[in-house]
Amino acid sequence: MKRILIMNGPNLNLLGKRETEIYGVHDFKGYLEQLRERYPNERIDYFQSNMEGALIDKLHEAGFGKCDGIILNAGAYTHTSIAILDAIKAISTPVVEVHITNIYNREEFRHRSTIAAACKGVVIGFGLDSYRVALEGLLG
Repeated sequence: MKRILIMNGPNLNLLGKRETEIYGVHDFKGYLEQLRERYPNERIDYFQSNMEGALIDKLHEAGFGKCDGIILNAGAYTHTSIAILDAIKAISTPVVEVHITNIYNREEFRHRSTIAAACKGVVIGFGLDSYRVALEGLLG
């Protein structure tokens, strides 16, 4: 059994309520239940925070052997946070960056990821299924 941590950043606690024309009408809790049912032989933990420091603390906590992989949707911090980049670079656990939407079909400031260079891979644009694709990549 592999242990995978899914981490969501700012405003992703509002999935299903926030800009549903962009992010869809489903909340993450329901999707997480579906993932756990689909992968019963894996342990899938979840963490969400709107605060950059809490995300960094969780990366530090999980990133040294407490899990086999991290799936990270850093939200808007993707485009701005050198601190999250440094945290990913500092840990030994592989991280896959995830985005629900295709960031290249959105505002220009979203076209650049500050954290991608430190990640094992990047999955964008497949809706909530982006998390499943990232999970498959980590399970290999």
